[in-house]
Amino acid sequence: MKAIFEPVYNTAGVEQLNKELAKDGGRTVMVSGCIDTQKLHFSSAIASNYNFQLVITSDEGKARDMAEDARFFNGGNVMYYPAKDVIFYNADVQGRQIAGERIRCIAAIIDRLNKSDIVKSGTEKSTEEASDGPLTIVTTIDGISDMLLPIDRFKKAVINLKNGDILDVEDMAKKLTAMGFERFGMVEAKGQFAIRGGIIDIFSYTDEAPVRIELWDDEIDSIRAFDVDSQRSIENYKGYTVFPATEFLFTEDEIEQGIEKIRHEKDEQMKLFGADKRKRTKEQIEAGNHLNRMFDDALRTGDYSKFIYTFADRVSSLAEYFPKGDTLIVVDEPVRLKEHSDMTFYEYSESMKNRLESGYVLPSQTHMFMDMETAVLSMNGHKQLVLTTLDYTPEFFGIDYSMHIEARSISSYNNSFEYLSDDIRKYKRSKYAVLLVCSSRTRANRIVDDLGRLGIESFYTEDSNKSMAGGLVMVTYGSLHRGFEYPLQGFVCIAENDIFTEKKRKRVKKKEYDGKNIAGFNELNIGDYVVHENYGIGQYKGIEKITVEGVEKDYIKISYADNSNLYVLATQLDRLQKFAGSDVEKKPKLNKIGGTEWGKTKSKVHSAVEEVAKDLVELYATRQRIEGYQFGPDTVWQQEFEEMFPYEETTDQLNAIEDTKHDMESRRVMDRLICGDVGYGKTEIAIRAAFKAVQEGKQVAYLVPTTVLASQHFTTFEQRMKDFPVTVAQLSSFRTSAQNKETIEELKKGMVDIVIGTHRLLSKDVVFKDLGLLIIDEEQRFGVTHKEKIKKLKNNVDVLTLSATPIPRTLHMSLAGIRDMSVLEEPPVDRVPIQTFVTEHNDEMIREAITRELARNGQVYYVYNRVRSIDEAAAHIQELVPDANVAYAHGQMAKRELEKIMCDFVNGEIDVLVSTTIIETGMDISNCNTMIIEDADRFGLSQLYQLRGRVGRSSRTAYAFLLYRRDKVLTEVAEKRLSVIREFADFGSGFKIAMKDLEIRGAGNVLGNSQHGHMAAVGYDLYCKMLNQAVNNLKGIKNEYEFETTIDVDVDAYIPATYIKSEYQKLDIYKRIAALENMDELSDMKDELSDRYGSVPSCADNLLMIALIKSKAHKLGMIEIKGGVAHQESGTAVWRTVMTVYPKAELDPDAIKKLLDEYGGAIQMRVDANPAFIWTVTKKKFTNAKEYLKGLNALMDVFIERLMSK
Repeated sequence: MKAIFEPVYNTAGVEQLNKELAKDGGRTVMVSGCIDTQKLHFSSAIASNYNFQLVITSDEGKARDMAEDARFFNGGNVMYYPAKDVIFYNADVQGRQIAGERIRCIAAIIDRLNKSDIVKSGTEKSTEEASDGPLTIVTTIDGISDMLLPIDRFKKAVINLKNGDILDVEDMAKKLTAMGFERFGMVEAKGQFAIRGGIIDIFSYTDEAPVRIELWDDEIDSIRAFDVDSQRSIENYKGYTVFPATEFLFTEDEIEQGIEKIRHEKDEQMKLFGADKRKRTKEQIEAGNHLNRMFDDALRTGDYSKFIYTFADRVSSLAEYFPKGDTLIVVDEPVRLKEHSDMTFYEYSESMKNRLESGYVLPSQTHMFMDMETAVLSMNGHKQLVLTTLDYTPEFFGIDYSMHIEARSISSYNNSFEYLSDDIRKYKRSKYAVLLVCSSRTRANRIVDDLGRLGIESFYTEDSNKSMAGGLVMVTYGSLHRGFEYPLQGFVCIAENDIFTEKKRKRVKKKEYDGKNIAGFNELNIGDYVVHENYGIGQYKGIEKITVEGVEKDYIKISYADNSNLYVLATQLDRLQKFAGSDVEKKPKLNKIGGTEWGKTKSKVHSAVEEVAKDLVELYATRQRIEGYQFGPDTVWQQEFEEMFPYEETTDQLNAIEDTKHDMESRRVMDRLICGDVGYGKTEIAIRAAFKAVQEGKQVAYLVPTTVLASQHFTTFEQRMKDFPVTVAQLSSFRTSAQNKETIEELKKGMVDIVIGTHRLLSKDVVFKDLGLLIIDEEQRFGVTHKEKIKKLKNNVDVLTLSATPIPRTLHMSLAGIRDMSVLEEPPVDRVPIQTFVTEHNDEMIREAITRELARNGQVYYVYNRVRSIDEAAAHIQELVPDANVAYAHGQMAKRELEKIMCDFVNGEIDVLVSTTIIETGMDISNCNTMIIEDADRFGLSQLYQLRGRVGRSSRTAYAFLLYRRDKVLTEVAEKRLSVIREFADFGSGFKIAMKDLEIRGAGNVLGNSQHGHMAAVGYDLYCKMLNQAVNNLKGIKNEYEFETTIDVDVDAYIPATYIKSEYQKLDIYKRIAALENMDELSDMKDELSDRYGSVPSCADNLLMIALIKSKAHKLGMIEIKGGVAHQESGTAVWRTVMTVYPKAELDPDAIKKLLDEYGGAIQMRVDANPAFIWTVTKKKFTNAKEYLKGLNALMDVFIERLMSK
């Protein structure tokens, strides 16, 4: 990046400034006249001589922006260090994302320290280090003010592993636990580890993928990274460094002494609350209870992070982590810092005062935060660069040298390319060096072309060392917030945002999505309900190993009504599904084995499914016949319009857009359904389609279920279309009837291009001049009569339907040919994770959460799900926060009133909205970033997931508080509820369960509600299977045979308990083995097993082979295969296999005869009511079970190739 820093090095006074900084000890220099992005340009130029750069600014938004700018100047070695939440740090559970970001920074600092130590001990300076630039950490004043354990603790705690090391598994497990990792059966998220036999999986916060360490006895045999979803290895490492997963590392002695100290302090505090007196006030008793409870919780959970002072002998601040003399600390606007710091400090001390009085904290916990003066003291001895816009003397900093520079900001060009080119010509005449920074390579190249057409010479380069001569115009790729100009040095940098006024483009790392859903993740626990296709609904009781005639196999035990049990061979798991009904609370009724009930249920569902299938197939046929309007290919305008989308599209989104346009350009009438969760970018697809239709003079109708959504979409459309000649109007009860009338008139005349409205659009008086596209949002929320009216509108008009309930994959498959669907499964990359806290209900916390959100001019959702007392709840919150404007809303209010409240909330006139779960549905308010959910333990996970999706839609950290009332009951039940929510705090498997629940609702929406009951009767998976078969029958595609093929061979075939210990993982593997279909899948499965659990034992190997033979036999139409060793009369031992064939199997009779002749007696055919092939081979040919199974598999291949009638 040297060339871009030349203007700074050529500035008068900079040389002197560098000399001043180079003097021994800590120095502080100050530069005034700095602006915005230029501050980072300047500081990065100075910092290029150092190994570290620490940038301190006032608030989080600024810090994230600065980090982005710093990335451009420092080539990517930039991290943002978030502040710990000082106020809510004592919630029971916190999302661990912020901790993770902090730990990543600390790890990077230590890593760089180690590297520079190696360089220093070597004689020459390594070339790599010189080109690498400094490690830049950007943080806020709060980030520098909180307390950390000294860096040596982290250095000591790091574990270095390499191939060939000796490792004791139990000792390692202890160490990992002490380092803050949690032990799980399977690693799914950061901060977890798992041990299975000689395999250790660790997922550290410092890595993108978890690591698997395989031992050979006690020596490390291999270290490799693996993928969380598939649990398969990705790449091999020679060595690996395990970094702690917590900021709180204490030794056992410290913990013991620490507990004593807290106990003593608690007892002292209890005396203040009058514990030794006989008469106490209610407040004192409550405070005492709080204290005791807090102490017990700490002991029970072993989480001492809240007592860092009492446990550690010494604490340090972040600044002390950096080496003195090799770090440049950049202080941005000390005055702002002081304002912000004072504010936080005041908020903190007030909160601590209240908490001390109520017994929520101990006195030693109230100093977790430094004020500005102490924070500045902690930076003593460092080289400091203070940057300010105005010249003033900052408090607390002793300035050794100060200078002023001339820097100007760039005025915005408001999308006008003319102004830009005029200015560039001026700059060229004045021999300026001009740098244009673009965040998309295509756009950068287009700018070069456009300037060329205007006769301005410019070139595109990504080489940062290209010298910037005066009069040159250089265009490069990168992201900056604002441009700046150094008039004295003749240098100007123009950012894309200065030219095009729009939101910043987000760059995202794309995760390629391969369309496979996580395999069978239906965690079966003992006691869960399962559906067996032939026997009905039963209850799962676990895996049992049963030996029959000397052969061991695993069976799955299922109990049915009247205490009868069914044992299913583990290889036949494909007939079993977890029962997933639409109502989670209601328990299904168990069937009787051998009863008629299940048969009746199945045939009832069968006929219902056939009806659905018939409708679907008919619908498809008629749609193929009708011809619609054929739109032309994309225009230049379309491209320009799409480039103005301020975010990066996800792969799914791009595919959906592609498909939609393809439909519009074809002769057929479009009928596409787009499913995706709220916030996954469905609206953008609709906007682009609408724009395409309008360009060809067609009108677009956008139908939404609620007035609030209508006005939201209206604003979105207006915003996006404002630079193009497109008229957008809305029709809804929010507009006066006169306005509505006018819109209807204009629609008739064709003056309005796009109309957005509620069901008002369906009234008789609305007539279109030339409707070309109908977009329906949240179709499932329109009633039957509305749907009929929509159908009339639909005639030969292209239709695009959007839906937020995700459609399950299985169903998606069976409907694939019938309805065109695009599924958005990839979430948009969210800039900021949602901080989730789970805590018991306390007013202190609620008040702080609300005041904090209002302090940053945001809004709060308060979810309270009891309509009867919602007004009291709102009044209570009003008391807590008297300054806020509190309103409440629920579904039983008058419609107009509700809409008014919602609208006021969207427009920011209400600060706190207390509401029932009606906010689940599609509201999008980016200014609302705090959500408080009362009695969170009463909600289903999918509800929580949808609710939580309502916040965190902007670039600020969002908070979700899940409150529960601590019951007087045994804590175990409450603990269990919370652990589920805790999983939820960082997306874990709880998220997958939630998705399942949503999928079932989604299926109901696609197929119509009448099908809901049938789905509940047989369980969701079986329903999908039956639907698929019915559709295939109608389409004339051959279904598989209905019967179950059983294989009974005298071979040990099971997964030993020592190989896969977790029962649930074992079931999952069994289920996947049962689905094997060819040799490739088998070897793939084998690789996975050896990868995850170590080398595959022979009995498991046999199991794989049997599963494969079974699937081939099923294709051939074999009902049963029995095989084993028999003795002939002559005494010779032979393998004898009897393969019973289904009488109606479609096999070619001539081919059978030919085959029998070829095998000359080794295969015979038994012809009776149960025809069968009998295959006999001597024991000499196959000496063991493995060879025999191989031979049997080969025979199946011969049968398939020769006998199946084509």
